[in-house]
Formats: sequence, structure tokens, C-alpha cells
Amino acid sequence: MFGKRTSFGGNTQAAPQPVRPAQPARETQRVQKAAPEPPSARSMREEVVDVRTPADAQRDNEYFRTKSAIFNALIDSIDLSQLATMDQVAAREEIRDIVSEIIALKSIVMSISEQEDLLEDICNDVLGYGPLEPLLARDDIADIMVNGSQRCYIEVNGRVKLTNVRFRDDAHLMNVCQRIVSQVGRRVDESSPICDARLPDGSRVNVIAPPLSIDGATLTIRKFKKDKLTLGQLVKYGSISSEGAEVLRILGRVRANVLISGGTGSGKTTLLNCLTAFIEKDERIITCEDSAELQLQQPHVVRLETRPPNLEGEGEITMRDLVKNCLRMRPERIIVGEVRGPEAFDLLQAMNTGHDGSMGTLHANSPREALSRLESMITMGGYSLPSRTIREMIVSSIDVIVQAARLRDGSRRITHITEVLGMEGDVIVTQDVFLYDITGEDGNGNLLGTHRSTGITKPQFNERARYFNEEANLIEALEQSNVEHNEMVGR
Repeated sequence: MFGKRTSFGGNTQAAPQPVRPAQPARETQRVQKAAPEPPSARSMREEVVDVRTPADAQRDNEYFRTKSAIFNALIDSIDLSQLATMDQVAAREEIRDIVSEIIALKSIVMSISEQEDLLEDICNDVLGYGPLEPLLARDDIADIMVNGSQRCYIEVNGRVKLTNVRFRDDAHLMNVCQRIVSQVGRRVDESSPICDARLPDGSRVNVIAPPLSIDGATLTIRKFKKDKLTLGQLVKYGSISSEGAEVLRILGRVRANVLISGGTGSGKTTLLNCLTAFIEKDERIITCEDSAELQLQQPHVVRLETRPPNLEGEGEITMRDLVKNCLRMRPERIIVGEVRGPEAFDLLQAMNTGHDGSMGTLHANSPREALSRLESMITMGGYSLPSRTIREMIVSSIDVIVQAARLRDGSRRITHITEVLGMEGDVIVTQDVFLYDITGEDGNGNLLGTHRSTGITKPQFNERARYFNEEANLIEALEQSNVEHNEMVGR
């Protein structure tokens, strides 16, 4: 089917030696004992996380030379265009058959387990994501950051660590990047070196290729958990107290216009997913995103995604185009994955014209800064409106700002639930309903803190809560938080 499979059979080169397990690096260990590193050198050295299986750890350079030779022979003998028309299972079986034949013709001596590992590696290289496959299979990894072919970092439990994952060379890394972005109809090369894409599971991908990335292609993957987090799990992890979670539930339930603010990796999208869980099943929801990552569970959801320009610089669909168009689609709620430009004006207009319960996220380090950024985005969009007019629009549109933060110990916390009250002169007036106070640090360097109500038992959105029969629950949650905080302070 794929042409001649025996074109490499006449190869007269000496067959590679059998693959042997790598010997422990005892000499290196002895050298380190004889000449210990100075403290400054140890502090600069990065801890390397071993993500390999026990079988991987035993592989030596000869294994990879053998794999490279077999891989090159496979590429010479296989028709990739026909392989692309097959489903994954059939394609893997075809590759395994050809590789097994190559191993036999080249008289390569391998154990059954070594051959199985080799077959799996090559299948991942041809059909999957190569060395990234074991990282993508782990649900505890939040981010994968590849800086060129020889350095790959991961974030686990809020900590960034270097791994021993390597690509064969820069071309191998670019092939994996190209395979990822091509799944959503995009491409990355020297003429189009920046690309945003997503994996089939919704994980967000960004690729920057040379010449913009000087030391080889840079690949960043923001992974999504297979099981979507809920507010209950956020309470379990300490991101919010149970009373604070009840307030967030009520905000989603009573159709409050919510802006989620936070820094990079603070959990904004996760929190947005949690809040959307309380939207009624019969509401029509339209989401607008650069890369579709929201995981709404309601049945009546329309998902829209931006599109970059083509090679001629035409055909671009911006976030603002999506937000403006979705107003013609009879939405009941509009969810914007991330507000980062002039679409802020259109979102505020939507919130202020009958689309209560709309939500969005933006990058900011505090609720006050989030309001300033909104104003800046509208101004930079070319609107020649007075500052007071823009601020009045913000006040009349947004009810609550929820601030998320990634603390220095890697933990993620909801630090503010702040409502927008109105204007005093030219200044927007806000009040904090819930806060997170850092109280200290334990022996392992983990920050200790507590969520508390600020003492406001009837916030301004209490009227909405009354309309939706949630007033009693809201007041009870705020009062209970006050009681628990006062008891803790008294102890």
C-alpha cells in the first residue's frame, strides 16, 4: 500500500549493536563528591524533573541512534499522504508493521519490551506529539513550556520545573508544532511565525517560530483538566471559603454582570467555568474566545472563535467582530473569554442593553486596576469619549469584580469579591464584599490565610438576590463568614 518496503533491505552497513541498559553514572557521582559545587553554583542549578518511565530511564544514546535510523527508513518507505487518510488505529498498525519489518531487515537485536517501547515512540512521533505525549497524559500538569528542542519546563502545583524531555532537533520540534496547529486549520512557519491554536481536549497552545524565537521554536501549552473543577473543589483546595463560594453561586444565579480579573495563570478561566455552572439550562449563551477553551455544560451554547488573517493579510475576524455579531444572535448571556482590546466597549454595551448575567475576564492585579484597564482599552480603541462618560458606562454595566491571584507559593486564591457602586465626582466607587487576608507562612513555605466578609451584610446586588429569591442565602453566607472570622481572631 505504501510502496516498496524493501528498498532499504540491501543496506550493507554494519547493523547497530544490541541496545543495552545505560550504566549508572558512578564516575560522575564520584567527581561530584571529590569536588563539591560551591553554594552559589548549587543555587543556580535547576532541579530536573524525571518524567520518564523506568524503562525510559534505562535508555542510552545508542537507543536513540537506533530509533533515528529506523525512523528515517520509515519516512523513506511510507506514503504520508495515504497515511493521513486512515484512522488512528489503522495508521498505528500500519506503522508498527513497517517498523517491525525494518528491524528484521536491519538485523537489529532487541528484547520484546524494547521493541514495543520503540514502536510506541515512533508512532507518537509520526501520529502524535512525540516527546510531549507523556506530559499531555498527566492531569496534574497545568502548563508545558518548550524553549527550543533541548529544554522543556512544566508547572505542577504552582511550581515551574525543568524536565528531561528533549526533541531530536529543531526540525522535530517544528514538525510537532505544525501538527498541532494544522488540526485547527492554521500553520506556523517563517512567514507566519506566531500562532494560537488548541488541542482536541481544549488545551490552549501558542507557538512562536524562528526567526522571532531566536533559540528555536517556543511552544507553550496551557492544559485543561479532564474533569472540570467546581466551586466545591475550589473550597476544598482553599481557593475560596464555603461562604465565599455561596456568594459566587448567587452571583451566577441572579444574572449579575461579572468581570473576573487576575494575572497570568491565576485561574481566571477556571473560575469563569465555575460561575457559568449556575446559569439556567434554558438560557441561550454565546461565548467569544481567541481559542475555544470554555467548557460550558448547558445545552443551548453557541461557541465563536476568532480567526487570524491569511497569507495575503485578509480574512481576519477579531474579537470585536464576534462580540458585535453575537448581539444579532439573540443572546441571553454573552461570555467573553478574555477582554484585551476595543471589544471592551461592545461588551459593556451588551451588558447595559438587556444582556444581564454576561461575564468576561481580563488581566489586572486588583479590582481598581481592572477598571482602569477597561477604560484604557476603550480609549485605545479610538473612541473619543470623555473619561467621565466611559466611567459612567462601566458603572452602569458591571456589577461585581472577582479578583483571582497566584501567590508566591504557587497557590491560587480568590482575593477580592468587589462590587461597583457608582460615581462620586469623576471617581468610580467600589466596596469589597469578600477579602483574603494572608496571616503567615508555614515551615514548608506555604502561605497561610483566611477568607472573610468585610462586614457588609446587604451589598448593592442584594436587590437582585431578592428578585431571584436568594436574599436570605446571601445574608446568611455573609453573616456566617463574619462570625467565623471574628471567632478566629478571638482565638
